[in-house]
Amino acid sequence: MESKNPIFSRTSPVGQRSWAGPSPSVSQLNDMYNAPSYAPPAARPMTIDDVVMKSAMTLGALIVSAGVAWYLEWGIGLAFVGVIVGLILGLIVSFKQSTNPALILGYAVAYGVAVGVISRFYEATFHGIVLQAVLGTMLAFVGTLVVYSLRIIRVTPKFTKFVIAAGFGALGLILINWIVGIFVSGGLGLRADSPIGWIFSVAMILLGCFFLLLDFDQIESGVRAGVPERYSWLMAFGLTVTLVWIYLEILRFISYFADSR
Repeated sequence: MESKNPIFSRTSPVGQRSWAGPSPSVSQLNDMYNAPSYAPPAARPMTIDDVVMKSAMTLGALIVSAGVAWYLEWGIGLAFVGVIVGLILGLIVSFKQSTNPALILGYAVAYGVAVGVISRFYEATFHGIVLQAVLGTMLAFVGTLVVYSLRIIRVTPKFTKFVIAAGFGALGLILINWIVGIFVSGGLGLRADSPIGWIFSVAMILLGCFFLLLDFDQIESGVRAGVPERYSWLMAFGLTVTLVWIYLEILRFISYFADSR
């Protein structure tokens, strides 16, 4: 009778064993059958709830550190340190696609310090501007989410390339404006209270909303593909970076039309 045991059934068509060496003993066979036959559990796939929770933690860390910087009235020096530290951590996370919570929360805390100092400066000059900027950021987030959900703007590969190219172009213009500003007051006028500055700020806010669309698409694609749960930290990082960008741009834009104290 032909055996159903895979050990005994591994014979060639002419009845010869297909392995080299001596046959296993009875005790060895018993050990093979008694050994646990399980694989390590697979990583749990990421869900929308995971992204929401990690985003709340990341934004919460940013808001708390911003509140501390505001309350303790930290100066521009600490804001500069926060920007540098946050930039370094952000570049590490971006280029390594790291899902390390310590790096991502560290970025949030560092940038939170900078945001708190900058916000306090604006609030001291323009009363109520921070609340307006926060509400504007929330409206931008909800509006962009609605646009994405209704597929009013579809995130295609061509659209993604356009947004990324526009982002690099905008950063290049800001750098050139800063360099020119060393020799000419106001630089190219991109960050001045002028029609050119207004248009550039609006363009930067819209560009931030476009990056939000990319963030939403990345989250949806990740959930659909069943990526591991740890990648929810990376999604939360992307949302935090974009929301900070939009908030600071709205803060600047409102300041152009607000009455100083």
